[in-house]
Amino acid sequence: MTPPTGKVIGNITISADGYAAGLNQTEERPFGDDGGDGSGGKLHAWMFDDPEANQAEVDELAAYSAVIMGRNMFGPVRGEWDRPWNGWWGDDPVFHAPVFVLTHHAREPQPMEGGTTYHFVTSGIESALAQAREAAGGGDVSILGGADTINQYLAAGLVEELRLHVVALTLGAGARLFEGVPPLALEQVKSRASKSVTHLTYVPVKE
Repeated sequence: MTPPTGKVIGNITISADGYAAGLNQTEERPFGDDGGDGSGGKLHAWMFDDPEANQAEVDELAAYSAVIMGRNMFGPVRGEWDRPWNGWWGDDPVFHAPVFVLTHHAREPQPMEGGTTYHFVTSGIESALAQAREAAGGGDVSILGGADTINQYLAAGLVEELRLHVVALTLGAGARLFEGVPPLALEQVKSRASKSVTHLTYVPVKE
């Protein structure tokens, strides 16, 4: 029997006005003007400061077999890889799965501790998805960000499920989800609110 093909899931935390990060991102402040110290702490407090109240969503977030992310999420290095950089997450990244990083600059795969290997894809979003699906072996592929990367996949009609974690704060400007994305018809299939975040799951409707 052929194993079921996993879903392609966009999964991202955003402010109430739709931003995944603020303006003025730097290496020291990767989330920019995020209402805090630039580390994304306020945006992601639901996950790290109150995991018990959001345990189902924390568990869902980690239930993937491969990951796709943009280079901006991977790190602050721009242009050619002119210095060592293996992500924000240390020697044992949180993913424990193959991670496909979209970039315009080629680089050899980077194995890390704990089962994570970074693969650097220069051939576009569809190629990255094809590689991630193969690596996932029938499991889910999670597109974790940033907003621009998820927007590209949404615009191309490649996202099968969109999970949003909408935090009770506004940023006013920054990296915005749905920026440049054509109008979408979305079916809401799940919603749940805890103290400071509302979890929403949508399925794009093919028209």
